[in-house]
Amino acid sequence: MNRTRLLMIGALALALGFFASVTVYKKLQAAQGGSSEPMIDVIVAANDLQVGTKIDEHDIRIIKIPLSALPAGAPRRRSDVIGHGVIIPMTKGEFVLSTKLAGDNAGSGLPSLITNGMRAISARVNEVVSVAGFVTPGTRVDVLWTGTPTGANEPETTTVLQNVLVLASGHTLERTSTGEAQNTAVITLLVTPEDAEKLTLASSEGHIQLALRNPLDTRDADVAAAPQRVLYRGAPAPVTHAPVRRVVEKAPPPPASTGVSVQIIEGDKPPQDVKFPDNGSGAK
Repeated sequence: MNRTRLLMIGALALALGFFASVTVYKKLQAAQGGSSEPMIDVIVAANDLQVGTKIDEHDIRIIKIPLSALPAGAPRRRSDVIGHGVIIPMTKGEFVLSTKLAGDNAGSGLPSLITNGMRAISARVNEVVSVAGFVTPGTRVDVLWTGTPTGANEPETTTVLQNVLVLASGHTLERTSTGEAQNTAVITLLVTPEDAEKLTLASSEGHIQLALRNPLDTRDADVAAAPQRVLYRGAPAPVTHAPVRRVVEKAPPPPASTGVSVQIIEGDKPPQDVKFPDNGSGAK
């Protein structure tokens, strides 16, 4: 009797377990079968890709993701990314997007970072000019010039360029992950052709200094030039002389004749002038 009861209990447990398994399986099948969203290929970085890198076959890999998870601007074919230069660094596993790559035929390295209508120009610096080496790729600076303008009697400092992007520090196209200083002899700036002329002239005619900016501060400041006299307390302001106007006084006209003058000569006597009043009558 006890044996029969144990067999019945065991059979009932097996039946309940089977029923539970079938129920869970059907629910899983329903969950998988109910999602009709297709899976698509997308390109991700197979390695950490630094700025200026030319993407090769081994730098990328293909994974599948749901269509709804596809980021905007994600290339779908390998040929869309291979051979392009990286302009924004990417970490391993990150989506390779068109906005992080240089355009067609832009190449790699520094030229790929130069946008249309802009120029890359280098300037010689030292540890002081480059703000103790903290002027690194990706930072923004103002360029100050100190010199003596033509016709001026004293040197002055003026801001010639504002909010300029630093492309490279020496041969480095990206800043370090820790933001540490990079002491180099040359920095490369991204400027317009007009600003390239100003920077070249400033470098040859005087002394330049870089002022590091907060990247969120993009407003151009209206800063007047600072002459040398502002360094001295109580220095008098320059005296400006008004133009001198010369007034030429005209000589008064000779008085009108009021009579007739006659010179009389008698022998050896000196000549005498005798004046006769004008009576208003004509000569007779």
